[in-house]
Amino acid sequence: MSGSKKPIGVVGAGTMGSGIAQVFAATGFRVTLVDVEQRFLDRGLERVSSSLDRLVKKNTLAPDSRDAIRDRITTSTDRNALAEHHLVVEAIVEKLEAKRDLFQELGRILPEEALLASNTSSISITELATASGRPDCFIGMHFMNPVPLMNLVEVIRGQDTSETTFQEVMNLARALGKTPVAVNDYPGFVSNRVLLPMINEAIFSVMEGVAEPEAIDTVMKLGMNHPMGPLQLADFIGLDVCLDILNVLQGGLGDPKYRPCPLLKRMVAAGHLGRKSGRGFYTYGKGS
Repeated sequence: MSGSKKPIGVVGAGTMGSGIAQVFAATGFRVTLVDVEQRFLDRGLERVSSSLDRLVKKNTLAPDSRDAIRDRITTSTDRNALAEHHLVVEAIVEKLEAKRDLFQELGRILPEEALLASNTSSISITELATASGRPDCFIGMHFMNPVPLMNLVEVIRGQDTSETTFQEVMNLARALGKTPVAVNDYPGFVSNRVLLPMINEAIFSVMEGVAEPEAIDTVMKLGMNHPMGPLQLADFIGLDVCLDILNVLQGGLGDPKYRPCPLLKRMVAAGHLGRKSGRGFYTYGKGS
């Protein structure tokens, strides 16, 4: 695929999927963005437009380039629209069964030589690859949030990912202006295996009354030079996503140190999911 601009498919028009679509479109690829309902697609396109408008305001993107990027993204609620695509990147909910069902379907729809990639932040690439029926053409592409601004992509090989698939995706990530890092297939990979225990411990500190959320975040920002405190970051990621990842880490590695904090479970059960719900460890107004 290097040197060509074959169409790219992205399944899932949420924060990650819309960001991935934007990055591919900004690099000159035509992108088909697919989700189960048109309202999700409309919301995803709104995110892309808002992101591009901010870049124009900062004078880092020309208005005509913004319009061209928008025009390269088309949408569909029919997964069969991906039938002629060379690469499809999945960015749906962080649930094993949902991803497995999707890749079983995509494995039937796509051409034999097409590549499949998952943006999963923690789930086994090998297991998803097996579900696709084409494990040699399957790989993990874990982008960071926000996708247009963050340079890292974890590239995760499954047990049977071919060297050709791996090298092609590494080169593609570089073509997107990203820095790809090769990672082996273990629960949480590198980023979330290191990050989520820190977030979880910060939540335990809140639950146990060690300090208020603002104080904990201030300690980590000023004392450890982190750009964002762990609780603010948890709100940004989504507390439900944090819980899902911790469950994968605990189940996959079998170590009690990954046990999700009871406060995190309670907040998710109450619908306090962070920025996307308007309330987490902090309260968020419209546009915050």
